[in-house]
Amino acid sequence: MVAVSAESPVDQYRTLAYDTALSTLLAVLVYVVVKVSLDGIRQWRARISVLIVGSGPIGLTAALVAVRSGKVLKLTLLDERYRSALLCRPQQIALDPRSVRFLLDLGVDFDNMEGCWHNEHFFTKIGVFQEYLLSILEQKKQKVDVKVHLGTKFSEEYLRKMPRGEWPRVIVVADGSCGDSCSVPTPEIRAHSLYFDLSAYGIDTVKESRSSSQPAAKPGFHLKIYGTFRNRYMALACTSDADSKMMHFLRHTANSSIMKNIFHQSFNAYKTDIEPRLSELTLHHMQCSRKLFEIMLSYRRVSAAYIEGDNVAVTVEGEAARVLNFDTGCGVNLGMRGLESLGMFIYRTATALDQNDVFEALSAKIQHSRHVAETFRKSGLASAVFE
Repeated sequence: MVAVSAESPVDQYRTLAYDTALSTLLAVLVYVVVKVSLDGIRQWRARISVLIVGSGPIGLTAALVAVRSGKVLKLTLLDERYRSALLCRPQQIALDPRSVRFLLDLGVDFDNMEGCWHNEHFFTKIGVFQEYLLSILEQKKQKVDVKVHLGTKFSEEYLRKMPRGEWPRVIVVADGSCGDSCSVPTPEIRAHSLYFDLSAYGIDTVKESRSSSQPAAKPGFHLKIYGTFRNRYMALACTSDADSKMMHFLRHTANSSIMKNIFHQSFNAYKTDIEPRLSELTLHHMQCSRKLFEIMLSYRRVSAAYIEGDNVAVTVEGEAARVLNFDTGCGVNLGMRGLESLGMFIYRTATALDQNDVFEALSAKIQHSRHVAETFRKSGLASAVFE
């Protein structure tokens, strides 16, 4: 005789519910794993075409950032200037420590580049810098389809000749300026807390401080000498809170000889030992501002855009995005700051599932560009140039 134990309907329901929940959970888990794997494979395989307009220091650095992102299948670099015009640019650039670290991460070897070090800054000619970056891009052709078209202008005609299916997903606009002669770079010379005796022009700071109830400190100026031995540049700056009779006089004077004499005497006092002194005969060859003026930064509030019909994201970098009203020699470093978010922008654009993802990438790029400009306006000029 065999005993048979029959399950109650409640137990059967519980068993069925348990099996159903387990099956559902397993199905969801398999779906998630497959989706994550497919998304990971899609993101890993995602590659886009990038077009960079301008082969100045910022444009070439942007090209390295694009290649370094690992999401570029084809990279095209355009510049209406020819190779000879690019490589003969004599202007000196001084790369600050932050820019040096940024370039080191991109594979730049400063030991193989002509230039010199001074206070953790690297000094070289723009032409030398551009030639070195072009050589790195040549080496990248083994991994990425890199095409450098010098002497080619970016225009509507250029786009019309390009097949619609080959249009780039990202366009980086980084126009630069070009020079004419060639020389050797020199380290910067900086001097701080300078005071000028303008009593010959009727400005006596000693009397000004005695006339007030509390002694007023004379405005201390910051001086910077930079450039090359053939083309020397000087910049004079003061703190924004300096408000004195002398400051007011220098901002509004129409006497052009005052600033010329200030720069003349300052250069002779702080020049390098191997440089000749400026004499009275050479004063008429010196070009300088007639009066003390404020260095200002102008920048695009919208530095990125999306062309919906063509599915193209555009970002503006370098002097095309933000420019100073006076060449202080730190524009390249300012442009490098903007490129710090370019790699992530290209990555997010390449792996975007829809337009919303692209818009989020554009928004983050614009916010970073605005942050770079605002930070520089608050403290960047003093820290990058005169400290």
